[in-house]
Amino acid sequence: MILVFGKTGQVAMELQRLLPEARFLGRDEADLTDPLACGRKIRDLKPAAVINAAAYTAVDKAEDDALVATLVNAAAPTEMAETCADLGIPFVHISTDYVFDGAGEEPFAPDHPTGPLGVYGETKLEGENGVREAGGVFAILRTSWVFSAHGGNFVKTMLRLAETRDKLTVVVDQIGGPTPARDIAKACVETAEQLKTDPNKAGTYHFSGSPDMSWADFAREIFAQAGSVVEVEDIPTSAYPTPAKRPANSRLDCSTTETTFGIRRPDWKAGLAEVLSELEIRP
Repeated sequence: MILVFGKTGQVAMELQRLLPEARFLGRDEADLTDPLACGRKIRDLKPAAVINAAAYTAVDKAEDDALVATLVNAAAPTEMAETCADLGIPFVHISTDYVFDGAGEEPFAPDHPTGPLGVYGETKLEGENGVREAGGVFAILRTSWVFSAHGGNFVKTMLRLAETRDKLTVVVDQIGGPTPARDIAKACVETAEQLKTDPNKAGTYHFSGSPDMSWADFAREIFAQAGSVVEVEDIPTSAYPTPAKRPANSRLDCSTTETTFGIRRPDWKAGLAEVLSELEIRP
């Protein structure tokens, strides 16, 4: 049995489709602001592997809520990883492109120096370090620009705005790989299964959709596939200030994920078509 922390998030929802026999823990059963309780749950349930699909993802809110973000993104996964190490079971943890500073135009390799720009990225990086230092069999899977038919995400926001507007301004100088939550879920499961048989594959990996794209061009593809007549005007990040600074470069080098696990970067445009179909949106 695989134990998953998270129940209502985008990746957790997709994991429920893939793993109907797995055990999923929502906030009612596993409060990540109580890390020790998370460790106790793992010991009580004795799973074959653990996937942490839960996180504090409110990037802007985290700037004023550092304590809770640290508990959820750093202390909880550290406790999970330490418990898994004690029990000798694999631990898969989802992380983010926000651990990097977003400088340059080249994709970030997993071993590239980190440099988060805000509290969210700092707490996720702290969580990564805790997972590594736990000394168990783990995989940290950094991803970016997650979207699905569930919860809040860029795709659903664009579709909602398109209902009342015929023109939108969207940032053009942030580049990254949109990633379907369904593909992240598949990657997590495959990674966990391979770690069971080959613990030497433990490490930090990247997984994002292809091709890399600006938010503005991502929006154009959404409207094109949805059949929405909406004009997208390119704007710089400076014209859309937010409490937390976003990385300009979110490109991730995913080559070691493919060579180690045989998991290729997903075609996010195909994933977008699946999401629009699930939402019953037709051109």
